[in-house]
Amino acid sequence: MSEEKKKGLGAKEMSIERVKTFFRKYGIEDRIQEFDVSSATVELAATALHCEPQRIAKTLSFMVDEHAILIVTAGDTRIDNAKYKAKFGVKAKMLSYNEAETLIGHAVGGICPFAVNEGVEVYLDISLKRFSTVFPACGSSNSAIELTLPELEKYSGYIAWLDVCKILESTKESS
Repeated sequence: MSEEKKKGLGAKEMSIERVKTFFRKYGIEDRIQEFDVSSATVELAATALHCEPQRIAKTLSFMVDEHAILIVTAGDTRIDNAKYKAKFGVKAKMLSYNEAETLIGHAVGGICPFAVNEGVEVYLDISLKRFSTVFPACGSSNSAIELTLPELEKYSGYIAWLDVCKILESTKESS
């Protein structure tokens, strides 16, 4: 992409371009889906993708020991504060909107585990293991890609699988 074109793009457009460039190295950038509607929340993404909300791989951003981490979880979960504190030794503190874009490289609504800033650690929550494929965002609030769990492991550069979530009561019966 030319410098002139880059200058005309906002931060959100640059973020999806960054993810497309990342996936181009693997020959899968054409698998990214972009929507005419928002996919910024689990519910909106599930509607745009015509899939169950729990298969949306939401990427949550936190601050641990003064560095940013990402935890990719199933769409029907919440962070379990006791499990999180046992794992990381600190209370779960999500990044603010401005912190996320600055520290992660993607804005809230499009945060994903791909093409993130240097030093950002990525973890995958075991809540995802219920599915053969999941749909993480691709750097914008209207994009996603369907990946198998081995693909998610490969492309996210994850550090470890962990168990820091609880499934929301309202979705337990349908999962």
